[in-house]
Parts: sequence; C-alpha cells; structure tokens
Amino acid sequence: MGETQNLHLPLRNRSSLKKPLLIVLLVCITSVLLVCTYMYPQHNVKSPACEGLSSRGCQAALSGWLPDHVRKYTDEEVAARVVIRDILRTPPALNAKSKIAFMFLTPGTLPFEKLWDKFLQGQEGRFTIYIHPSRLRPVHISRHFSDREIHSDQVTWGRISMVDAERRLLANALEDPDNQHFVLLSESCIPLHTFDYTYRYLIHGNVSFIDSFEDRGPHGTGRHMDHMLPEIPRQDFRKGAQWFTMKRQHALIVMADNLYYSKFRQYCRPGVEANKNCIADEHYLPTFFHMLDPGGISNWSVTYVDWSERRWHPKTYRARDISLKFLKNITSDDVSVHVTSVGKRGEELHWPCTWNGIRRPCYLFARKFHSDSVNKLVRLFPNYTSTVV
Repeated sequence: MGETQNLHLPLRNRSSLKKPLLIVLLVCITSVLLVCTYMYPQHNVKSPACEGLSSRGCQAALSGWLPDHVRKYTDEEVAARVVIRDILRTPPALNAKSKIAFMFLTPGTLPFEKLWDKFLQGQEGRFTIYIHPSRLRPVHISRHFSDREIHSDQVTWGRISMVDAERRLLANALEDPDNQHFVLLSESCIPLHTFDYTYRYLIHGNVSFIDSFEDRGPHGTGRHMDHMLPEIPRQDFRKGAQWFTMKRQHALIVMADNLYYSKFRQYCRPGVEANKNCIADEHYLPTFFHMLDPGGISNWSVTYVDWSERRWHPKTYRARDISLKFLKNITSDDVSVHVTSVGKRGEELHWPCTWNGIRRPCYLFARKFHSDSVNKLVRLFPNYTSTVV
C-alpha cells in the first residue's frame, strides 16, 4: 500500500527528492577530481585561475588552502619538521642543577629590581638572569642583575625586531646547559608567588606556557597574509601574548627555525597587503607552536595582564590601584581570558588553567605596573604569595 502511494507522488515532490541526490553526486565528482589532481599533478599545465601569477605563486595560493593531509609539504617544510621532531623527542635533562632563565626585555632600567631581589633571595644556583636593554644600559641596585646584559639592538613595538630580541635572549640563555626553563619578562613585570612555588610550577610542569588562541576578527586571522602560503595556512594563524615561559626543547626549536620565522620577517608588517597590520610578536610563536607542537603548550600565558579597557595597550596599575585583596584575586584566578577583535567590543574566550592535568591558578607573574608601586609591592610581597603548587 505504501509503495502504491509513493508511485502517485506529485511531480513537485519527486523533483525535490532529486536535489539532495544531485548535491551528493556533485560532491563525489569534486572529491574524485581533487584526489586525481593530488596523485597525478600536471606540472606544466597552468590553471586559468592562475593567470597573472608566477607558477610558484599560483602553487602557493592554491595549495595553501588545502588541508595538511591533502597538501604535499615543500622540501623546506620536510627538512624543518624532521629537525623539530627529533628535538622534541629528546627527553628533558632535569637534575639538581636545573635552573630557570629569567630574560628581561626592557628599554632601559628595571624599576622592580628591588622586588625581584627579594623574590630571588637565597635561591643562588637555581636561576640565571639575562637582560636585553634596547635603548639605555640599566643602572642596577641588585647584585643579581649586575653585568647580566647581553648584546642588544633597537626594538620597535609591533615589528620583527621584537621577535629578534626574544630569540637573542633565548640564544644567550641556551648557552648554559643547566637552564631548563626560559621566562620572558618586561620591565613592568612582577612576581606573584615565592621562588619555590614558581620553580616547581615551571620545572615540573608538562607543557610550555605559551599563549595561543584563534581570533577570527580583523586583528587576528584578518592579519594573515596570502604571501605566507602555503607554509602558513590561514586556518592555522594564531594570536597570543608574547610573554612566554618555555622548556628547553621548545627554546631549541625556536632557534632552529628559519622557515616559519622568515615568513613572518618578510611579510608580518604593515603595508604588505592592503590595510593589514600584522604584529610579529603577537603571531609568530602562537602560530609556530600551534602548527608544530599544539599538545606541548598550555595555550595561555602565566603572565597576568588586564585588557578590560579594550585599548592597544593593557591597563597600567599605579600604587593607588594596589591592595592585598587585588593581588590575592590575581594569584587565585584559575581562568584565563582572551579578548578577540570580533565585534565592536570583542568577544571573551575563557580558558580553564590546569597544571599537569590538575586545576590550578593561572598566573606566576603580572604586568603592567607603574614604577611608583614598587615600595608598596615589596611591602605586600610576603602576604600575597603562595608556597604550595
């Protein structure tokens, strides 16, 4: 009975049933053509879509949009990934001599040396200090910081020179084989916990704390340059704060990388494509680690910063803003917040913080603090820090 009813369906209904079948057929044909193109490439035939482009430019433009399991890696990518893979397979050499390298990227004087001196007191042999002063040689008040400057160069905010300074600090710190974790700090950074807490959190953590998230707005994915294709696909382009902490293996692959770094050096700057304003230090490391070792990073930074004012730079805290309650709120916060450039005010992405799979407070350091707050912070320091991870 049901079959007889189906035979007498109106023509309109029968034609509507054909539409999904037609779509499925078209998808199948397209898939077969893609597979054949991949398996039997015609190197000497140029697509009409590539008119006006060089062969290499055309190939980059087309292959950059293919997923990684379809696109063939270039010779340079294969070589880079082999080196990076072998470095990441090297087990960490942790022992009683393992140290943290604190790397300060600063224009000149470090206004919070007095606070850092208190933080480092009695911890000799468990840390090293490296300072990259981009403008003026600092005047020091702490013996821990004296003569710790490395060869430095000018740094311009938003340009590749910022990444160059980070790599320069890493290269110098890697010369000491006992340095097993590397922390990038600015002159406005302060410690939030005791040294012992910080040491255990970093040395015995199972990831590097590198900020990396997807911002689908104009100041995130909108900054991706087609010139970066095919090595850096748009879907892998990430954003994050530059203030990282990373394990030795990760520091080594940053120094070993030339392929991906060169893409950012050449193209991540204003004026390359239309009105895009790519900022290298916000995108290079987040994208690099998302592509090469996504499971080895936290995707959030252990350095607290306040973007609530939604400006180009984060909020600066002065002495009048600081209280014991304020500092304890930061040290107990266990949710990291990313602000995207989607919409007028930006969307907030909330990321729970875990340490070796256990929910823990997110932050070990904080910025930006004005120099007039140093004495108040030194006075409050023993009362807001934690001693147990």
